[in-house]
Amino acid sequence: MKQIVSINLGASKDDYEFETEFLGQQFNIKRFGVNADMEKAASLVLKWDKKADAIGIGNIKFPYGIGPKSLVSKHDNTIKILGEKIQTPVTSGNALRDVSFEWALRFINHRFTDYFKNSKALFLSGMINYKIAKVMEEYTDNLTFADPLLENGISKFIHSVKSLETYARGTNEILQWLPTKRLTSSFVSIKTWNRYLLRKAMQKASIIVVPFYNFYEYLKETTLEELGGKTIITSTAYDERVEFLKERGVDVIIDTTPKILQQVVGANVIEALIIAALGKRQNSIHDDDLLEIISLQKMDPRIVYPSGKEKRVNRFAFVIHPLSQEFLKKDKTVDFLSGFTPPKFMDAVEKIIAYAPPWVYSKVTGIKSPTGVEAEGWLISVGGTPKQMLSHKPEFTYTRLLQAARMAKRMGAQIMGLGAFTKVVGDAGVTVAKKADIPITTGNSYSASGALWAAADAVRRMGLIKVEKGRKIAGKTMVLGATGAIGSVCCRLLAKAFQEVILAGRNTAKLLALQQSILDETPDVTLKVTTKPDRYLSDMDAIVTATSGQGKKVLDIMKVKPGCVITDVARPLDLSAKDVAKRPDVLVIESGEIELPGNPEMKNIGLPHKVAYACLAETIVLALEGRYEVFTIGREIEWEKVRTIYKLGLKHGMKLAAISGVNGVFSDEDILKVKDLALKARAKPGEEQRA
Repeated sequence: MKQIVSINLGASKDDYEFETEFLGQQFNIKRFGVNADMEKAASLVLKWDKKADAIGIGNIKFPYGIGPKSLVSKHDNTIKILGEKIQTPVTSGNALRDVSFEWALRFINHRFTDYFKNSKALFLSGMINYKIAKVMEEYTDNLTFADPLLENGISKFIHSVKSLETYARGTNEILQWLPTKRLTSSFVSIKTWNRYLLRKAMQKASIIVVPFYNFYEYLKETTLEELGGKTIITSTAYDERVEFLKERGVDVIIDTTPKILQQVVGANVIEALIIAALGKRQNSIHDDDLLEIISLQKMDPRIVYPSGKEKRVNRFAFVIHPLSQEFLKKDKTVDFLSGFTPPKFMDAVEKIIAYAPPWVYSKVTGIKSPTGVEAEGWLISVGGTPKQMLSHKPEFTYTRLLQAARMAKRMGAQIMGLGAFTKVVGDAGVTVAKKADIPITTGNSYSASGALWAAADAVRRMGLIKVEKGRKIAGKTMVLGATGAIGSVCCRLLAKAFQEVILAGRNTAKLLALQQSILDETPDVTLKVTTKPDRYLSDMDAIVTATSGQGKKVLDIMKVKPGCVITDVARPLDLSAKDVAKRPDVLVIESGEIELPGNPEMKNIGLPHKVAYACLAETIVLALEGRYEVFTIGREIEWEKVRTIYKLGLKHGMKLAAISGVNGVFSDEDILKVKDLALKARAKPGEEQRA
């Protein structure tokens, strides 16, 4: 049986001894804590020379991973000198530590699909954790290093690896000669300011990288406010450290030291095991050897969830904008001034706000999938109303959307959705998706799915059409704007649900091409095309309006059949509140909105609590799934994506929300009232035959 001895500069109360198997060999492992007594540590090394197969030295300050040679090596010189004086291999675990840092991050980012993408990461020591910083730089630009503040008392952070390298090459040595530390120890106000800056940096970060050495010193003043909901990256997370972080609300601990034995041991012990098992000296083991063993032995990094439940929070952003001057009046100041100023005042306000840079309207929290994954995000507002966007070239809106994308990335969002008219302007998101540094989706796939979801539910609740399970609905339906992005998909979906579908649009050639394409997929449906939808309105049981949002009147509601269900998915809406009020015997719903899982919290967006627009829901579904990709852009929607987002929505707990109209949510009583009025209207002379 081979012998491994770990001489640890930490407390002797944590000593242990156990036997284990590694690489097919039997080992006895002993730990001796010396309570920071260096002389005792040296004597123990000499005592176990030739008796142990390998000796590990634990709880030492590892060398810097970057900087002048003197800084990089001076912390490790003692180990090297000891190794030269005795025959038994001696290691601090530094080689394994460097390899495991990179392995851990790459493994987790692959296993959990872009886990670190755009994350806001705070390094309490970039000098020590340089290897982690170099890997993290590949996944996110949102890096902050606290080295100047914590090492030298300078009230400044570093925000890139390149700047950290500049700091390490010479600035660090110069700063050590400055009287900063003496000054900060003399002036409490500076120390207090630095503590404040560090707390704020921790609160803003989603990931905090904490060195193993001086772990408690780095975190001694932290509370739930600083660490709550965070991911901590560290090495050798002993049980008491896990408990310490649990008390402060940490969600996830990524331990870069793999747990391959029955208890947590330091990198020095694992490296000593490898050295003894391979029969090599410490300096003859290369990174490739370590990586091969890590891979073969499945020495994966530890992921600890202190609460006992797996937790992952993904991040998104979504762009909104005011739909009209009435929305602008929701600002109390604007509303007050508009009360005694001429109408031209609001026109001026509308123009001015259109030029404003994007701003964060609301933080969104509390979204939780049944799978355990959570999502949080930001609603980012651009100032242009549809009227203002249409009065400028598309590039005017593109510029503001790209500004919003940069803002979203800085905040840590991993995908951004375009809402309302921003997804209609120009090429419907194609240019923005090409130029943005963050994946873009318009949400049109889920908008199409949600619209038909709502229409089907509304028809069922109205009860005017016979619906038999497993058979197509014996009714007639029409899609206005059939060849558009959402309209064409609505046609395909309705063709699978209804016996007859009318495709209405302005271009006969496009309509005929769409008709043939649908018949190839669904040959058992009756399809008609028309550029004059008015002739069919009186026979339709359901209508979907999905026009391009130009604000033109496309539907005469007075010609619609009593009891018809109209789903208006156009933005701006095709039917105004005034139009809807003319026909209380017709059910007009504003597309299918989605109920979000969990207990979401955000500012009012004009919908009931927990309810979101389908385009926003698509962005959230993609975030929950970890699919950070350009999903829906352009004016053509892929049928497969509509089906995919619908299934993913169900997986993550999305539900069809209460159906909303221009006056808010429809209750069961509201729908029954529409039904009663429709039946009465159908019973009038001349209506029976038409019904």
